[in-house]
Amino acid sequence: MTRITLRDNRLPHRPALGAPMPRRTLSLLTSLVAAVSAASGGATAARADEQPVRYVALGDSYTAAPLTSFLQPGSPLGCIRGDLDYPTLIAKSLKPASFKDVSCSGAKTGHMTSAQTFSVGDPNPPQFDALTEDTTLVTLTIGGNDIGFSKAVKCFTLSYSAPDGSPCKNSLTADGMDPFQQSIAKAAPDVGRTLAGIHERSPKAKVYLLLYPLILPAEGSGCFPWVPIAKGDVPYLRGVQSQLNAMLTDEAAKNGVTVVDTTEPGHDTCQPDASKRWIEGVPTQWAAPAHPNQNGERAMAALTLAAYRTAASTAR
Repeated sequence: MTRITLRDNRLPHRPALGAPMPRRTLSLLTSLVAAVSAASGGATAARADEQPVRYVALGDSYTAAPLTSFLQPGSPLGCIRGDLDYPTLIAKSLKPASFKDVSCSGAKTGHMTSAQTFSVGDPNPPQFDALTEDTTLVTLTIGGNDIGFSKAVKCFTLSYSAPDGSPCKNSLTADGMDPFQQSIAKAAPDVGRTLAGIHERSPKAKVYLLLYPLILPAEGSGCFPWVPIAKGDVPYLRGVQSQLNAMLTDEAAKNGVTVVDTTEPGHDTCQPDASKRWIEGVPTQWAAPAHPNQNGERAMAALTLAAYRTAASTAR
Protein backbone atom coordinates (compact mmCIF):
# COMPACT_ATOMS: atom_id res chain seq x y z
CA MET A 1 0.00 0.00 0.00
CA THR A 2 1.32 3.44 -0.93
CA ARG A 3 1.33 5.80 2.02
CA ILE A 4 0.63 9.45 1.31
CA THR A 5 2.48 11.83 3.58
CA LEU A 6 2.19 15.56 3.90
CA ARG A 7 5.31 17.61 3.25
CA ASP A 8 5.71 21.28 3.94
CA ASN A 9 2.05 21.38 5.04
CA ARG A 10 0.98 20.97 1.43
CA LEU A 11 -1.62 18.47 0.13
CA PRO A 12 -0.53 15.94 -2.52
CA HIS A 13 -0.74 17.10 -6.06
CA ARG A 14 -4.22 16.70 -7.59
CA PRO A 15 -4.63 16.86 -11.36
CA ALA A 16 -6.54 19.87 -12.65
CA LEU A 17 -10.11 19.40 -13.73
CA GLY A 18 -10.30 18.25 -17.32
CA ALA A 19 -6.79 16.81 -17.28
CA PRO A 20 -6.43 13.38 -18.91
CA MET A 21 -6.77 10.46 -16.47
CA PRO A 22 -3.61 8.35 -16.16
CA ARG A 23 -3.81 5.09 -18.12
CA ARG A 24 -3.19 2.92 -15.03
CA THR A 25 -6.02 4.61 -13.10
CA LEU A 26 -8.36 4.33 -16.08
CA SER A 27 -7.52 0.62 -16.41
CA LEU A 28 -8.23 -0.01 -12.72
CA LEU A 29 -11.56 1.82 -12.86
CA THR A 30 -12.59 -0.09 -15.98
CA SER A 31 -11.85 -3.40 -14.26
CA LEU A 32 -13.77 -2.32 -11.16
CA VAL A 33 -16.84 -1.28 -13.17
CA ALA A 34 -16.76 -4.60 -15.04
CA ALA A 35 -16.55 -6.55 -11.78
CA VAL A 36 -19.44 -4.63 -10.22
CA SER A 37 -21.53 -5.09 -13.35
CA ALA A 38 -20.86 -8.82 -13.35
CA ALA A 39 -21.75 -9.10 -9.69
CA SER A 40 -24.95 -7.13 -10.20
CA GLY A 41 -25.88 -9.25 -13.17
CA GLY A 42 -25.29 -12.41 -11.14
CA ALA A 43 -27.42 -11.13 -8.29
CA THR A 44 -30.18 -10.18 -10.69
CA ALA A 45 -30.07 -13.62 -12.25
CA ALA A 46 -30.21 -15.28 -8.81
CA ARG A 47 -33.24 -13.22 -7.85
CA ALA A 48 -34.91 -14.04 -11.14
CA ASP A 49 -34.43 -17.76 -10.44
CA GLU A 50 -36.16 -17.56 -7.06
CA GLN A 51 -39.78 -18.67 -6.98
CA PRO A 52 -42.38 -16.40 -5.37
CA VAL A 53 -43.48 -17.66 -1.98
CA ARG A 54 -46.99 -19.12 -1.97
CA TYR A 55 -47.81 -19.91 1.64
CA VAL A 56 -50.55 -22.13 3.10
CA ALA A 57 -51.05 -22.55 6.87
CA LEU A 58 -52.84 -25.64 8.16
CA GLY A 59 -53.53 -26.93 11.63
CA ASP A 60 -55.41 -26.82 14.90
CA SER A 61 -55.88 -24.27 17.69
CA TYR A 62 -52.14 -23.98 18.37
CA THR A 63 -51.96 -22.55 14.86
CA ALA A 64 -55.25 -20.63 14.96
CA ALA A 65 -54.40 -18.95 18.31
CA PRO A 66 -57.93 -18.57 19.74
CA LEU A 67 -58.56 -15.57 22.00
CA THR A 68 -55.10 -14.06 21.48
CA SER A 69 -56.33 -11.35 19.11
CA PHE A 70 -59.31 -10.27 17.01
CA LEU A 71 -60.92 -12.89 14.80
CA GLN A 72 -59.40 -13.20 11.36
CA PRO A 73 -61.78 -11.46 8.92
CA GLY A 74 -63.79 -13.90 6.84
CA SER A 75 -62.83 -16.95 8.91
CA PRO A 76 -65.50 -19.36 10.20
CA LEU A 77 -66.68 -18.30 13.64
CA GLY A 78 -66.16 -21.78 15.09
CA CYS A 79 -62.45 -21.77 14.22
CA ILE A 80 -61.80 -18.77 16.52
CA ARG A 81 -58.83 -18.01 14.28
CA GLY A 82 -56.89 -15.00 15.52
CA ASP A 83 -55.62 -12.31 13.19
CA LEU A 84 -52.21 -12.42 14.91
CA ASP A 85 -51.65 -16.17 14.83
CA TYR A 86 -48.18 -17.39 13.93
CA PRO A 87 -48.96 -17.90 10.20
CA THR A 88 -50.08 -14.28 9.92
CA LEU A 89 -46.87 -13.12 11.60
CA ILE A 90 -44.81 -15.28 9.25
CA ALA A 91 -46.66 -13.85 6.26
CA LYS A 92 -46.04 -10.30 7.46
CA SER A 93 -42.32 -11.04 7.49
CA LEU A 94 -42.05 -12.99 4.23
CA LYS A 95 -44.59 -10.93 2.27
CA PRO A 96 -45.54 -13.94 0.11
CA ALA A 97 -47.13 -13.69 -3.31
CA SER A 98 -50.13 -15.52 -1.84
CA PHE A 99 -51.18 -16.53 1.67
CA LYS A 100 -54.00 -18.78 2.88
CA ASP A 101 -54.56 -19.51 6.56
CA VAL A 102 -57.15 -22.29 6.95
CA SER A 103 -56.22 -23.44 10.46
CA CYS A 104 -59.06 -24.11 12.85
CA SER A 105 -59.49 -24.74 16.56
CA GLY A 106 -60.40 -28.34 17.26
CA ALA A 107 -59.05 -29.61 13.95
CA LYS A 108 -57.88 -33.20 13.62
CA THR A 109 -55.96 -34.88 10.83
CA GLY A 110 -59.31 -35.96 9.34
CA HIS A 111 -60.21 -32.31 8.80
CA MET A 112 -57.46 -32.03 6.22
CA THR A 113 -59.70 -33.86 3.75
CA SER A 114 -63.18 -33.31 5.23
CA ALA A 115 -65.06 -30.21 6.35
CA GLN A 116 -65.11 -29.23 10.02
CA THR A 117 -68.60 -28.29 11.17
CA PHE A 118 -69.83 -26.34 14.18
CA SER A 119 -73.11 -25.80 15.99
CA VAL A 120 -72.94 -22.13 15.02
CA GLY A 121 -71.66 -20.53 11.84
CA ASP A 122 -70.26 -21.81 8.59
CA PRO A 123 -68.11 -24.95 8.39
CA ASN A 124 -64.39 -24.81 7.75
CA PRO A 125 -63.77 -26.44 4.34
CA PRO A 126 -61.29 -29.33 4.08
CA GLN A 127 -57.96 -27.70 4.82
CA PHE A 128 -56.23 -29.46 1.94
CA ASP A 129 -58.49 -27.51 -0.44
CA ALA A 130 -56.10 -24.59 0.07
CA LEU A 131 -53.13 -26.53 -1.31
CA THR A 132 -52.14 -26.25 -4.97
CA GLU A 133 -49.31 -27.47 -7.17
CA ASP A 134 -47.83 -23.95 -6.94
CA THR A 135 -47.72 -23.86 -3.12
CA THR A 136 -44.10 -23.41 -1.98
CA LEU A 137 -44.46 -23.19 1.81
CA VAL A 138 -46.71 -25.09 4.24
CA THR A 139 -46.73 -24.88 8.03
CA LEU A 140 -48.89 -26.82 10.47
CA THR A 141 -49.44 -27.92 14.04
CA ILE A 142 -51.58 -31.06 14.26
CA GLY A 143 -52.09 -34.19 16.32
CA GLY A 144 -53.12 -32.89 19.73
CA ASN A 145 -56.82 -33.29 19.08
CA ASP A 146 -56.28 -36.71 17.50
CA ILE A 147 -54.91 -38.05 20.77
CA GLY A 148 -57.64 -36.36 22.82
CA PHE A 149 -55.24 -34.19 24.77
CA SER A 150 -58.23 -32.14 25.90
CA LYS A 151 -58.88 -35.00 28.35
CA ALA A 152 -56.14 -33.40 30.44
CA VAL A 153 -58.57 -30.60 31.31
CA LYS A 154 -60.16 -33.16 33.63
CA CYS A 155 -56.99 -32.90 35.70
CA PHE A 156 -57.83 -29.31 36.65
CA THR A 157 -60.90 -30.34 38.62
CA LEU A 158 -59.47 -33.57 40.03
CA SER A 159 -56.31 -31.89 41.30
CA TYR A 160 -58.08 -30.29 44.26
CA SER A 161 -59.06 -33.72 45.60
CA ALA A 162 -55.40 -34.71 46.09
CA PRO A 163 -53.01 -31.84 45.25
CA ASP A 164 -49.97 -33.83 46.39
CA GLY A 165 -51.01 -37.02 44.59
CA SER A 166 -51.83 -38.05 41.01
CA PRO A 167 -55.66 -38.15 40.88
CA CYS A 168 -55.84 -37.53 37.13
CA LYS A 169 -53.43 -40.29 36.20
CA ASN A 170 -55.21 -42.64 38.62
CA SER A 171 -58.58 -41.85 37.05
CA LEU A 172 -57.44 -42.13 33.43
CA THR A 173 -55.54 -45.38 33.95
CA ALA A 174 -57.97 -47.01 36.38
CA ASP A 175 -58.47 -50.01 34.08
CA GLY A 176 -54.73 -50.60 33.77
CA MET A 177 -54.53 -49.05 30.30
CA ASP A 178 -53.18 -45.62 29.42
CA PRO A 179 -55.57 -43.94 26.95
CA PHE A 180 -52.92 -41.46 25.86
CA GLN A 181 -50.39 -44.13 24.91
CA GLN A 182 -53.07 -45.90 22.90
CA SER A 183 -54.27 -42.74 21.15
CA ILE A 184 -50.73 -41.60 20.30
CA ALA A 185 -49.99 -44.94 18.66
CA LYS A 186 -53.29 -44.77 16.77
CA ALA A 187 -52.72 -41.18 15.61
CA ALA A 188 -49.20 -41.78 14.25
CA PRO A 189 -50.24 -43.20 10.85
CA ASP A 190 -52.89 -40.47 10.50
CA VAL A 191 -50.23 -37.80 10.98
CA GLY A 192 -48.01 -39.63 8.49
CA ARG A 193 -50.79 -39.68 5.90
CA THR A 194 -51.40 -35.98 6.48
CA LEU A 195 -47.76 -35.11 5.79
CA ALA A 196 -47.67 -37.38 2.74
CA GLY A 197 -50.89 -35.80 1.50
CA ILE A 198 -49.32 -32.35 1.60
CA HIS A 199 -46.43 -33.55 -0.58
CA GLU A 200 -48.84 -35.16 -3.04
CA ARG A 201 -50.86 -31.99 -3.50
CA SER A 202 -47.97 -29.53 -3.27
CA PRO A 203 -44.80 -31.28 -4.46
CA LYS A 204 -42.81 -28.02 -4.60
CA ALA A 205 -43.60 -27.01 -1.03
CA LYS A 206 -41.22 -26.89 1.90
CA VAL A 207 -43.23 -28.29 4.81
CA TYR A 208 -42.67 -27.31 8.45
CA LEU A 209 -44.34 -29.23 11.29
CA LEU A 210 -44.27 -27.36 14.59
CA LEU A 211 -44.05 -29.30 17.84
CA TYR A 212 -46.29 -28.33 20.76
CA PRO A 213 -44.59 -25.90 23.17
CA LEU A 214 -44.18 -27.15 26.73
CA ILE A 215 -47.38 -26.73 28.71
CA LEU A 216 -45.82 -27.80 32.03
CA PRO A 217 -42.28 -27.20 33.31
CA ALA A 218 -39.55 -29.42 31.88
CA GLU A 219 -38.82 -30.67 35.39
CA GLY A 220 -40.28 -30.47 38.88
CA SER A 221 -43.82 -30.84 40.20
CA GLY A 222 -45.49 -27.77 38.75
CA CYS A 223 -46.99 -24.79 40.53
CA PHE A 224 -50.25 -25.83 42.18
CA PRO A 225 -52.60 -24.05 42.77
CA TRP A 226 -51.54 -21.31 40.33
CA VAL A 227 -51.78 -23.95 37.61
CA PRO A 228 -54.20 -26.50 39.13
CA ILE A 229 -52.40 -29.73 38.28
CA ALA A 230 -51.65 -32.07 41.19
CA LYS A 231 -47.95 -32.60 41.85
CA GLY A 232 -48.02 -36.26 40.88
CA ASP A 233 -49.90 -35.56 37.65
CA VAL A 234 -47.32 -33.05 36.39
CA PRO A 235 -44.69 -35.66 35.39
CA TYR A 236 -47.44 -37.87 33.95
CA LEU A 237 -48.84 -35.14 31.67
CA ARG A 238 -45.35 -33.93 30.82
CA GLY A 239 -44.62 -37.45 29.65
CA VAL A 240 -47.75 -37.50 27.51
CA GLN A 241 -46.73 -34.32 25.71
CA SER A 242 -43.20 -35.65 25.28
CA GLN A 243 -44.58 -38.82 23.68
CA LEU A 244 -46.81 -36.76 21.38
CA ASN A 245 -43.92 -34.58 20.22
CA ALA A 246 -41.71 -37.64 19.74
CA MET A 247 -44.37 -39.23 17.54
CA LEU A 248 -44.66 -36.06 15.47
CA THR A 249 -40.88 -35.94 15.07
CA ASP A 250 -40.78 -39.55 13.90
CA GLU A 251 -43.56 -39.06 11.35
CA ALA A 252 -41.92 -35.90 10.03
CA ALA A 253 -38.65 -37.77 9.51
CA LYS A 254 -40.43 -40.55 7.63
CA ASN A 255 -42.10 -38.05 5.31
CA GLY A 256 -39.31 -35.57 4.57
CA VAL A 257 -40.81 -32.77 6.65
CA THR A 258 -38.83 -30.25 8.70
CA VAL A 259 -39.62 -30.16 12.42
CA VAL A 260 -39.68 -26.81 14.19
CA ASP A 261 -38.74 -27.46 17.82
CA THR A 262 -40.78 -25.12 20.02
CA THR A 263 -40.08 -26.99 23.28
CA GLU A 264 -37.49 -24.63 24.76
CA PRO A 265 -37.83 -24.81 28.58
CA GLY A 266 -38.77 -21.77 30.63
CA HIS A 267 -41.88 -20.67 28.75
CA ASP A 268 -44.51 -22.96 30.29
CA THR A 269 -47.67 -22.17 32.23
CA CYS A 270 -45.74 -21.98 35.52
CA GLN A 271 -43.34 -19.27 34.29
CA PRO A 272 -44.00 -16.36 36.71
CA ASP A 273 -42.60 -13.76 34.30
CA ALA A 274 -45.51 -13.07 31.97
CA SER A 275 -43.17 -11.71 29.29
CA LYS A 276 -41.42 -15.09 29.10
CA ARG A 277 -44.55 -17.24 29.26
CA TRP A 278 -45.68 -18.74 25.94
CA ILE A 279 -48.53 -20.92 27.24
CA GLU A 280 -51.32 -19.92 29.57
CA GLY A 281 -52.78 -22.21 32.23
CA VAL A 282 -55.67 -20.33 33.78
CA PRO A 283 -55.12 -17.33 31.51
CA THR A 284 -53.74 -14.09 32.86
CA GLN A 285 -53.05 -12.89 29.30
CA TRP A 286 -55.22 -13.15 26.19
CA ALA A 287 -55.31 -16.84 25.28
CA ALA A 288 -57.39 -19.97 25.66
CA PRO A 289 -56.48 -22.18 28.65
CA ALA A 290 -53.48 -24.45 27.99
CA HIS A 291 -52.84 -22.62 24.70
CA PRO A 292 -50.26 -20.18 23.36
CA ASN A 293 -50.61 -16.51 24.20
CA GLN A 294 -49.33 -13.73 21.96
CA ASN A 295 -45.76 -14.35 23.18
CA GLY A 296 -46.10 -17.98 22.17
CA GLU A 297 -47.41 -17.20 18.71
CA ARG A 298 -44.59 -14.71 18.13
CA ALA A 299 -42.04 -17.28 19.28
CA MET A 300 -43.51 -19.98 17.02
CA ALA A 301 -43.37 -17.58 14.09
CA ALA A 302 -39.75 -16.61 14.83
CA LEU A 303 -38.60 -20.21 15.17
CA THR A 304 -40.30 -21.19 11.92
CA LEU A 305 -38.83 -18.22 10.06
CA ALA A 306 -35.37 -19.11 11.37
CA ALA A 307 -35.74 -22.69 10.10
CA TYR A 308 -37.08 -21.49 6.75
CA ARG A 309 -34.28 -18.97 6.21
CA THR A 310 -31.61 -21.45 7.24
CA ALA A 311 -32.93 -23.92 4.68
CA ALA A 312 -33.09 -21.20 2.03
CA SER A 313 -29.50 -20.05 2.62
CA THR A 314 -28.23 -23.65 2.56
CA ALA A 315 -29.97 -24.32 -0.75
CA ARG A 316 -28.21 -21.43 -2.50
